Amino acid sequence: MAAAEPHASARAVRPRSYQDESYLRGFLGAVDDLQKAGVLQDVVLEVEGRRFPCHRLVLSAASPYFRAMFTSDMAESRQKTVVLQGLDAGMFGEILSYIYSGTLHVSLDKVQPLYQAADLLQLDYVRDTCSSYIAMNVEHYTCVDLYNFVDVFSVDFVLRRCVEWIDINFAEFSFREEFCSLSVNQLIEIISHDELDVKEETAVWEVVVRWVQHSREDRLHHLPTILPHIRFNLLTSDDTAAILDHPLAREDLGSSAVIRNAVQKGNPNLKPRLGMTTEMAVLLNYPRSSVIKEFLFMNPQEGKYISCSYDLPYVRDMTVTSDNDIFILHTEESDEENQLSLFKYNHAENAWEQAGVSSISKGPEDNMYERGLYEVDGILYYTAVDPEEDRPLLQMRKYNPHTNQWQECSQLRLNTTLASFVVLSCGPNLYFLTDTEVYCYDPKQDRWFERTPPTLITDVSTAVAIGTEIFCSDFIFTKAMVYDTESDRWQELKGLPNLENFYVDYRTIFFVLENQLHVLLTCTSDSQEGIVYLVFVYDRSADARRDSKANLPHKTYEVRGSYSPVARIYLPYLNGT
Repeated sequence: MAAAEPHASARAVRPRSYQDESYLRGFLGAVDDLQKAGVLQDVVLEVEGRRFPCHRLVLSAASPYFRAMFTSDMAESRQKTVVLQGLDAGMFGEILSYIYSGTLHVSLDKVQPLYQAADLLQLDYVRDTCSSYIAMNVEHYTCVDLYNFVDVFSVDFVLRRCVEWIDINFAEFSFREEFCSLSVNQLIEIISHDELDVKEETAVWEVVVRWVQHSREDRLHHLPTILPHIRFNLLTSDDTAAILDHPLAREDLGSSAVIRNAVQKGNPNLKPRLGMTTEMAVLLNYPRSSVIKEFLFMNPQEGKYISCSYDLPYVRDMTVTSDNDIFILHTEESDEENQLSLFKYNHAENAWEQAGVSSISKGPEDNMYERGLYEVDGILYYTAVDPEEDRPLLQMRKYNPHTNQWQECSQLRLNTTLASFVVLSCGPNLYFLTDTEVYCYDPKQDRWFERTPPTLITDVSTAVAIGTEIFCSDFIFTKAMVYDTESDRWQELKGLPNLENFYVDYRTIFFVLENQLHVLLTCTSDSQEGIVYLVFVYDRSADARRDSKANLPHKTYEVRGSYSPVARIYLPYLNGT
């Protein structure tokens, strides 16, 4: 007789695996209890004369160091008592506490010896936790200690955090007693940083003098090595004269010659430091028919508005990279050429130059529009939209600096026709936003992923990223929303200005200065003649805005892309034109 067919529901059942979290916690707790009770211990570890009874199995499971010791032919695998060298007994006690309980106690006074013990015993979690703790508390250590620590253990991200702290707090750090204890190599490394927060290069000169004077006889001979790292090319003639008249240059003939040579020779390739620059939003103002393109560099909070004119082809888009390089995507006015090229801004010359990047073929599609240029993690991306058919296509390429070629990326086929949209970078990804569709591009996977669209904005016209959030608005700023890229959620911004007496005549422009959202509105008013510029600064924590007095020249400004790019500008380069 044939076997009965299994019931349909039975055929659908699949095997499953279950993990008992309470068992995992209970197992570790039981092991800790055995240790505290002194039960089943089969080896004694001796550190600086202190004896620590333990379990070989537990030690081997926790540490590759002990696993190799107890599972090989080493003499220690057969000994009842094993003497450990190069460890502090107190720190080893902390390590054992972690091994048996899973809990690690870290404090300022013991984190470095604890790291040393973890490094020897190959306990990655303890080592990484100690490194993170040091990095989070850099200001509580002397930088000399941290430099020495990094030299021994090569913890690069602790060094980076130390360097960041010095860059931001350079003035304070240079007056600390520990500063004069720096080695010449450490001093040179610090004063070589582009990111130093100094307003004038004379501050760096004064710091070097202070370091030399601390031990003059021993350090004068280091001047030829140190001075090339001071940016004498950024000094005024008065500053230069003051340096040449300094006692260090007048009283010692050898030093005088070295200083005079360094000042006069200089290094024109050294850039202004971060603290000397000002964040400036960049706007465009020009008629399409003109070959002269006017750029407005502005910072409303500081009341700075500087216009510069350049002879350029038609600008299609502009982007500022994380390295503060400004690129423009351009084509000839006729738009008949089949190539798009990149220009790069030369800060020192206040001029636009060929970027040395291969041209981008526009392809045979004459109807391609809204071409854009973006940067993600140092990589340039070019996008263009084919609006034909019921489902427009977003095409994208990325620039490969090694081959100087543009490579095709994954395309994005939309579900609906386009009225307005924006493309922008946020963190490690690119985002494409419309009022009905939102997509996120992951460069690592070369894939687009659909996300939640906004619900209140009928035409997404401008958008800008701050941290992990994207702020966007419609064309005339009737609605604004913020998108959390991590949670995939939208929230309405309620602190919008009251525009009852104004009419927004031109597209709303977003930009970010000092990590705050700024909104530029070009309006007309019943009570005033001509154009009225309104600039608002949005307070994210209070969901409110405050006015910023704008004093833009009365022209019509626009941006290429969804927002005004922001660059750090050394103002003397602009003012000198």
